[in-house]
Parts: sequence; C-alpha cells; structure tokens
Amino acid sequence: MAIDIFISTKNEESIFTTCFATQLPLLIKGPTGCGKSQLVEYMAKKLNRPLIKVSCNEDTNAADLLGRYLLKSGETVWQDGPVTQALRTSSILYLDELAEAREDVIVALHPLTDHRREVHIDKINETVKATNDFMVVASYNPGYQKGIKELKPSTKQRFVCLSMDYLNVHDETRLIAEVAQISLKTAEQLALLGQKIRTKEGLMLKETVSSRLLINAASLIKNNLSTRLACHLAIAEVLSDDREIVNALKDYINLYI
Repeated sequence: MAIDIFISTKNEESIFTTCFATQLPLLIKGPTGCGKSQLVEYMAKKLNRPLIKVSCNEDTNAADLLGRYLLKSGETVWQDGPVTQALRTSSILYLDELAEAREDVIVALHPLTDHRREVHIDKINETVKATNDFMVVASYNPGYQKGIKELKPSTKQRFVCLSMDYLNVHDETRLIAEVAQISLKTAEQLALLGQKIRTKEGLMLKETVSSRLLINAASLIKNNLSTRLACHLAIAEVLSDDREIVNALKDYINLYI
C-alpha cells in the first residue's frame, strides 16, 4: 500500500532537506515499520527527485548494484545497475537495510558517501560522479536479531544519522485514519492496541507490531471485516508462526478490541 503522507515528529523533513542541500548522505535507523521507507518516498516526491530503491541482502554483490555485461541478441552489452542508474539520473538512492549487505558491497559504495561522491566501474573503466541533485539515503534496524547484523563504525561515520521510532498514540491515530480512511475512533483503538503490544513483555516476538500492520488491519476494517478478525489476520498471524504466541496475541487483541 502506497502511503502519501508523513507525520514529522522530530524535524525529519527539515533534516532530510538539509542533508540533500548540503550533499550529505543520510542514515535512518529505527525498528521495522516505523516509517523509514515512508519518509524517503515522501521526501523524494517533495524534492521532485526520482527514487531508486535497493533492498540489501547477503546475496547482493557489487555487480548487482553497479552493473554488468549481458548477452542480448547475440551481442554483449553493458547494463547499468541501480546505483549507476541513480548517479546518471540524479536520483535519490535508497539503500534499504544496509546492514544486511555484504561487506564487499558496502566497501564498494564508500566512495559515494565521502567527498568523492562517485563510483568507479572497473569493467567499463568509467568513473561516474554525482551531481548536486543526487543523494544517498540508507536505513537499518539496529535491533535486528539482537545486534547480529550491525554496521561498522567506519561505515556509520560516513553518514548523518537520524533515529526514528514508532509514533505516539495521537499521531499514529491520525496516520491510520488518513491512510485507511477510517474513523478516528477506530484508528485510535488500533493505535492503542499497537502501543500495548509494543510495551507488553513476555510475548517473545522477533519484531513488534508496526504502523504498517495497523494500517493493514484498518484497511480490512474499512472493507467490512470485523475489527477483531482484522487484527487477528493483519497482526497476530503476521507477527508469529508459533501457535502459542499467535493465540496469546489473539487473546490480547480480544482483551482490548
């Protein structure tokens, strides 16, 4: 679901705009579903820049990002990867979950995040430099798997770092209501439920409930599913596959909804 609004609570918009204007790379850290990607998408539209998103994972290599030769119609042709495309089109390059990337990939991107603002592509012997309208934004979840996946200090120090968290009940209520087009009363029920699950100890969840899940539940409610069933499907069943945990979440939902 595309979300066309962003509720700024910590000057996120002005920080993003300042980093864009000063050509500084921005690292956004925070828990899953707290609005990191939403902020980037919103600001790309506001700044009128194309957005190229790379979902980082351990299988991604440098050639996937920079480009490679491909065989087309019997000829070998060069195809730019998303990083090179972003440079050539003066886009905002969004490296989602940067901590998931392999170390050699992160090192290959280092020249983009210092004074050079460029990448060198050995295979075609070309250095592609950034224009003033190009920006690097990365995100990561510092609590993922209890810190197994962490960014090295040498990488983090290349960025301006913006910390985000889940919205408070009032702001999350407004977000849910506006995005899903449901009543403020129902949106507040969901926001309160989200807060209660996030602060409930003993649920043994790998990830807690995100604004995204609450909006999904709200969309189901908007389309005539009962509130409890919507929460069971969009929240409890999504957060765990362990039946004991799922049933505990359903009991918790039934208690507050």
